[in-house]
Amino acid sequence: MGETAAGHEPAPGLVLLSRQGTPRLLGPLLLEHLGLEALPPAADVQGVEGLLTAAGFHPREGVAGVWEREGHALMAGEEALEDGGRLVWTLPMAGSTERVQERVRYLSLASHDLRGSLANIRSYAALLLNGRVPLEPKAQRGLETILRNADRALAFAQDFFDSSRAELGALACERERQPLLPILDAAVERMRAASSAASVALVLDTLPELPDVEVDAGRIQHAVEAFVHHHLARAQPGEELHVRAARLGHQVRVEVRRDGAPVPEEDSAAVFQCEERAFRERKLEDPLRVFLARQEVEAHGGQVGAQTDEGGSTLFLTLPVPLARELAHPAGWQA
Repeated sequence: MGETAAGHEPAPGLVLLSRQGTPRLLGPLLLEHLGLEALPPAADVQGVEGLLTAAGFHPREGVAGVWEREGHALMAGEEALEDGGRLVWTLPMAGSTERVQERVRYLSLASHDLRGSLANIRSYAALLLNGRVPLEPKAQRGLETILRNADRALAFAQDFFDSSRAELGALACERERQPLLPILDAAVERMRAASSAASVALVLDTLPELPDVEVDAGRIQHAVEAFVHHHLARAQPGEELHVRAARLGHQVRVEVRRDGAPVPEEDSAAVFQCEERAFRERKLEDPLRVFLARQEVEAHGGQVGAQTDEGGSTLFLTLPVPLARELAHPAGWQA
């Protein structure tokens, strides 16, 4: 599964689909996951969709990358290779479909109750701050603090419940074909105030010509914003953050680069390990946000990674370039 696979996670089943020739199994796990003794005929194994359909699976409604058959669920995806072939992978999901759906409903109820209460607090604070009610300076500052903390708590709650759904393979992703530039531009604009408050320059570099990608714009925007948040928490006044992207073969790579003091290598290696960082740093907000970014990218068949050098540090994500037959209609993005 590349750079983001953790040692405790189940191993994927793999099959190599070359442009010509017979599909080649890379170990026995894929057949085990599919419950088959042999691969379907080569004519039916045309990418992950053909393989899973031939094995009797159907996609879970509203959830990208999750396939079901008679109560058995697994995650599956594919990565384009430079020679034009594809690597198809499968991962089993713990628990039955019914149990997963029950857990998702439970999380939805908890999210509704918690976020509803926080939203009420925020609404009343905003109402009092609309200028119609005279406020003493101390009361004004108090309400502004309540408003900021309510916004922060709402964002944290959303990340927590989204990450919990992702662990169940039920993270909602509405993938549509669209250009990448508006997504990156929206992410930079949303983070502009935070970077200004930290006295850190946030720059969207000039991008080369890039292919459209098939993504949930809100999910990828959130991932980029999470990378910016992470860097801002460590940046010194006067440093610079650069958001950039480039095509690398059958992938697009997006980087958020901090030019400044490098982070320790052990911190860079653990940046996407939520629990490890939370226990070590004694707070969850940033570890969870960056971990959810990883889950969002992986839900699109991409990967995340971190690099550090003498000039600074970089968080990056990769997204596969969709094949022509996979392209859909454009969609909007979150502003």
